[in-house]
Amino acid sequence: MDKNLLTLWQSVPSGGVKQEEIAELLELSPRQTSRSLKKWQEQGWFDYSSGRGRGKASNLKWLRNVEEEFECQLMKWIDKDAVEKSSKYLLYDWSEHSKERLMDKFRSKFGYIQSPDKQDKLIIPRKYPLLTIHPLETAEVQGAHIVTNVFNRLVAVDSNGIVSPELAHSWDAEPDKVRLYLKKGVKFHDGSMLTAQDVVKCLEKIRKHVHFKNLWEPVTEIYSPAPLVVDILFPGGCSYCLQMLGMMNASIYKEPNGQLVGTGSFFVEAISKSKATLQAFKDHFRERPLLDVVEFVVVPADFDFTYRSAAEEKTQETVQVESDSGFGIVIMNAFRDSDIRQKDVRDFIHHIISKHRHGIERVDERISPNHKSCLAGQDQHYLPPEIRRPNFKKPLVLKTTSYVANTTAWLQSILEKEGVPIEIMELPFEEYTFNKMKNRQADLFIHGEIFEMNQNFSFYQFLVYGYSPLASIVQSDASFSRLTSNYKHTPFERWITLNLAVERALLESSILVPLYYVKRQIPFSINLLNIKISHFGYVDFAKLWLRPQIKK
Repeated sequence: MDKNLLTLWQSVPSGGVKQEEIAELLELSPRQTSRSLKKWQEQGWFDYSSGRGRGKASNLKWLRNVEEEFECQLMKWIDKDAVEKSSKYLLYDWSEHSKERLMDKFRSKFGYIQSPDKQDKLIIPRKYPLLTIHPLETAEVQGAHIVTNVFNRLVAVDSNGIVSPELAHSWDAEPDKVRLYLKKGVKFHDGSMLTAQDVVKCLEKIRKHVHFKNLWEPVTEIYSPAPLVVDILFPGGCSYCLQMLGMMNASIYKEPNGQLVGTGSFFVEAISKSKATLQAFKDHFRERPLLDVVEFVVVPADFDFTYRSAAEEKTQETVQVESDSGFGIVIMNAFRDSDIRQKDVRDFIHHIISKHRHGIERVDERISPNHKSCLAGQDQHYLPPEIRRPNFKKPLVLKTTSYVANTTAWLQSILEKEGVPIEIMELPFEEYTFNKMKNRQADLFIHGEIFEMNQNFSFYQFLVYGYSPLASIVQSDASFSRLTSNYKHTPFERWITLNLAVERALLESSILVPLYYVKRQIPFSINLLNIKISHFGYVDFAKLWLRPQIKK
């Protein structure tokens, strides 16, 4: 099945056409175009006669309906092949009606199914390729969703900041130390038992990791004074040590022979950029998941994300489960050597965003304008000063990628209408997320953030940990550094005051500008039970199940 042939069918009817036009359409060289046309003609798709002389029109006469035959073939492949093998073909240049029929067929391969060997399986579509599931390297929410199912943390932290046992059954907390007591009999996925040395080794890696060393800076030593006991020392104070142990990146794992293994309710059976298969871990220290298999498969962006039984009809009644999907902000790189370094330039942009922010909801029905704060339930009541347009020496560099393409286009539009010259820097998703050098080359960009669980800790983490695009800006300014230094001595229950003070300073400096809130509404079949929201607003798959249909 040739993508270029389908594109040619959709774009060029029978009749006269220049070979140069075909080459431009298919983005091929003249030699590649000639070879392709010869091959397709030999396969009987069309009759083709080349025009004599440069620029002369050739003649093409279609003999077979390419889309009709390709659609029939893909329908068969969807039936018999694994979904990740057929999903890439949905990205071809189909007509609207063919795409709809193929999507309906493809959709039947997703959902909650029971295979012939009586395994309960949930097949889940995802929009983007999987980058990594290593706890120390995961910085995007879809990968984090898998990490939270494959690995456990020492403690769990809920949305209110309450800490509860996970791998540690209890602990003693002192002003300069936390002593953790580990549960007995916890197994890794390879069958080995969790030891205190495993925990010490894992925590030492995150403590010294380039992206987390600022967050873990108060901790000076981690060791095991006795079997199944771990001590964490912080002589200068660390009021947030327990909350830090509950973050997804602090998951406990080990890497025997280079293989990453955890203790979570699922283990990784197979993984690639297009598909990840998780299998239930029968020896999980808490309880075996009710699902046997969870598969995450990359699909086209316009795929219908409904969690249903695969045996159900598309019209099956569903219930909408709403979860918080974070917020979007504009970050301005105040320490870049460009016009953005000037506060009047940043204030001018800040004022434009505030004036037009109400219109952002027209860009995406899932988002709503955020005039208040990054912290849900808070309102900073901040309006930037209205100032005259400053002089711009050259265009400001606005960074963008696929997941913020529409909102970035909106931002570019409102800025240019107000006389702000803009130059777009478009990057692949992975580079946009991880390449810190590109952040330094941009004057401003939109960043989407989803807090893991408790927003008070997550906001502080967002200020200091290495994967955050805001961290390098905060660390470049002495006044911000002084503000963030207060966290380790302030009791966690009083952190909201610190967070609001830091956010206020960022607002007044026009470094951070709230833009929108996002709500995720996930449709679930009414037959799927025990739907509970977990980390990053996703469903806890360890609890999900389908009531079996019992014949009377």
